[in-house]
Amino acid sequence: MVAGDLRGLPAGRGQQLRRASQTPRPDQGPPRKSRKKLQVIICVLLVELCERFTFFGIVCNMILFCTVKLGYNNYLAATVNLSFIGASTLTPVLVGWFAETCLGRTKVLYLCAFLHFFGTAMLPVVAFPFEDFYIDTHHMTHQLEPREQQILFYTGLLAAALGIGGIRAILCPMGAYSLQGYNQHQLLAFFNWFYWLVNLNSTVVFLGIAYIQQSVAKNLAFLIPFISVLLALIAIHMMRNKLTYKPKKGGSLLTTLGVFLNSLRMCCLHYRHLSGDVTSWLDRAKENNGGRYSETHVENVKVLAKLFPLYGLQLLYRACITQIPSGYYIQTMNSNLHLNDLLLPIGAMNVISILPLLLLAPLFECVASCYLSTGKTPLAPAKLITLGHICAALSVLLAGLSELQRKSYPLVEQTLSGKVLQVSSMPCFQLAPQYVLLGLAEALVTPACSLISFQLTPSHIRGISLHFLTLSYGGGCLLGAFIVQLVYFISGGNFYPNTLHDGNLERFFFLLATLMALNTVVFWSVSYRYMDLSVQGKALTISPLAEKLLHYKASLRFYDTVDHASIESIL
Repeated sequence: MVAGDLRGLPAGRGQQLRRASQTPRPDQGPPRKSRKKLQVIICVLLVELCERFTFFGIVCNMILFCTVKLGYNNYLAATVNLSFIGASTLTPVLVGWFAETCLGRTKVLYLCAFLHFFGTAMLPVVAFPFEDFYIDTHHMTHQLEPREQQILFYTGLLAAALGIGGIRAILCPMGAYSLQGYNQHQLLAFFNWFYWLVNLNSTVVFLGIAYIQQSVAKNLAFLIPFISVLLALIAIHMMRNKLTYKPKKGGSLLTTLGVFLNSLRMCCLHYRHLSGDVTSWLDRAKENNGGRYSETHVENVKVLAKLFPLYGLQLLYRACITQIPSGYYIQTMNSNLHLNDLLLPIGAMNVISILPLLLLAPLFECVASCYLSTGKTPLAPAKLITLGHICAALSVLLAGLSELQRKSYPLVEQTLSGKVLQVSSMPCFQLAPQYVLLGLAEALVTPACSLISFQLTPSHIRGISLHFLTLSYGGGCLLGAFIVQLVYFISGGNFYPNTLHDGNLERFFFLLATLMALNTVVFWSVSYRYMDLSVQGKALTISPLAEKLLHYKASLRFYDTVDHASIESIL
């Protein structure tokens, strides 16, 4: 009946009524959209929880596994652990670039999910003693050869690192959070609470998995990453297209690197007859100065270059922070872990370093609110970073002093993962102050660095700025591994010994504290650049016509036939 009435009307009127009849009711649209948004939020939170749980589950007791089960020396176990952490930190940037430029985000997501699954499936194969669950009819145990065990171990770690990078880059990037239009106080509050949630998850993982690995079922906890990645795959399957986040266009890491290389090339080859005098050496990469890149690209890189001292000075700081899963972990492993009749998991000491972050985030929020309500200005983020660097230097210094004290205690026997070790009788809780200082440093530095990187760059290149900050974090982990290797070989194993009572691990900590103190002084001398965050970085935007005129100007300048006044008056 309705269709017949519509056919009887004029064509234009009938089409209007059809469109009106197909339009959803206003009261049905928003609830459905809200439900979809809620599903996306739940899936993102589930995926992020599983991914963090997987990562910390692998890192939690890797040094104990490498030293007790694989027979590695302390320096080699620390190097493997730090390299895995650094690779897992760097791969989100690299895999994100690969997804954008080569294979596509959807294909890379499925590939990384498979690699994550494969890597976490390899680790239980390495971790389990085969005689615990498989003895054939002839009562002969089946055990992997050491070489095969190491091949599977490193293959699993590499695949897991690549998988973690893909999941972080595509499903849980920092750009997925809507941060445009927020003021400095709101942004700092967001970063404080964001890292608070991350560290709350870390607390649960360190307490649970460390205890299972060390005391209850030895290597059984390597199955936990495998189960966790299954949950992540379920979340990906639930909302395949809804979970992916498309970042804004505005340049890339390759473009930024290309501007630097082209500027260096122009300076080295002395093409000054093409470009003349420039205000900055990066300007030589501009097309109108004989370079290969547009005015907009070069100006964006100049904005980012102001943040490079900040990124570079985070490398050594991050190397100090990585002492928690390496040097401090070895110290704790060689201390008395008994509390009455209970053997504490080594990961429990990591929780002590996380407690300052859990307690200080709400405290900082309250203090900042009080300052703003009274009209006062809270501490600048650059000052918070300086204080954090001081805390990191003091923590490593205190670790050296604690090592001297630890060696003065008599040796006792302690069983870890089925192996009897000779350890110091000093209670492990006496190492707590150095953990607390590093946790305090993290609470001060990490949110402030994210705020500066976000606030001092234009909106369309903030993703690149955060990528460079991530690269500095990953590079710091790899720098820590390099320092361990370098110190070990230069000292002949004395500064990073396999048996702590026979060496001088405290000298390694004193060396690192000295380097961190120098790093703090250098950052303090350049921190004035990051004091004023009220004026955000503004990149140059230029019309296509002006770009073509600048390129035309560069071409004429090559033949020395340009009328400078006329061209510049046009521009």
